[in-house]
Amino acid sequence: MPVPVAVQKARVVRAAKERVLVEFPKSLLKRADEVAREMNVSRSELIRGAVEARLKEIEIKRFEQELAEGYLANAEMNLALLEEFKNVDNEAF
Repeated sequence: MPVPVAVQKARVVRAAKERVLVEFPKSLLKRADEVAREMNVSRSELIRGAVEARLKEIEIKRFEQELAEGYLANAEMNLALLEEFKNVDNEAF
């Protein structure tokens, strides 16, 4: 007998998660529980969201660093182009 699609999807979602044991100082856990309650989410949802936000922040900082390195690597070429075309704005068309 075929398994209903809804049941198949539920299995996929469960299979994608893993349990993790994380130790927290009592005071931090208490604060997290208070915020989770205020936001009407579970402790797990709050922690997952915090980890996702931190990872995104790290990715953005890495990207910005790569951009800065790229600008520095091309600075000499950009200055040469600027010098080459500095009079273009003054030309009449």
